[in-house]
Amino acid sequence: MSGFPLAVSPAKGKTVVLCVLGASAVKMFFKKLKCNKNFKLQNVKAGQFERESFMLLTGYRKEIFRPECNPSFQSLHCIAYLDEDIEAVLPYLNARLGGDEYYQDPPAVTFRPQGKLITVHPKKIAVNALKDEEEADKILEWLKREINEAWEKREETAPSTESAPKPKVLEILKLLPRTNCQLCGEPTCMVFAARVAEGVKGTEDCPPLDNQEGAKLRDYLSRFRLDF
Repeated sequence: MSGFPLAVSPAKGKTVVLCVLGASAVKMFFKKLKCNKNFKLQNVKAGQFERESFMLLTGYRKEIFRPECNPSFQSLHCIAYLDEDIEAVLPYLNARLGGDEYYQDPPAVTFRPQGKLITVHPKKIAVNALKDEEEADKILEWLKREINEAWEKREETAPSTESAPKPKVLEILKLLPRTNCQLCGEPTCMVFAARVAEGVKGTEDCPPLDNQEGAKLRDYLSRFRLDF
């Protein structure tokens, strides 16, 4: 007996897609629902539905603003208020992306891609140092995908509450010219190395850096970089 897709639509909820075999399975399903009148059946064709059973995070509401401490700053901040509580996925997300810091109480994990600070809480996501709203949307959609993939593949992933290793400033400094030429816009090579470790600066920001040392530095940093 061949199966067929079945969509169950709670009046105040989300569509749940099932695949059942025959009428007896349908009857058993509704028996478990105790004939809840808030549910209705709808036949759907294969491939025309999302696998919402794997989607932990379905949406969010975002707010864009400039920091109150200094409204003249050019960069923007963003807070996304999540439609669902995602606390359960945080250890899996941390294992998947390699969080900068993991906090147990209250639970949260931070990431520092490309010089930004991203903090993922159970019910909200905060992002700073944004160029514009388009960049905020790009990061939030990336995080939404990562959150849902981490949740979908949680049985294949060992959860982690450990912080990921970070680039070492002195290791970066060893690969720099160490002339303190200030062509990078920083007062010393040590300060520049610290900014590189934070993800704010890159090899392209050091004009005197030769190709060989630049390649070594890029290879070293590639072990820690998180891109969206």
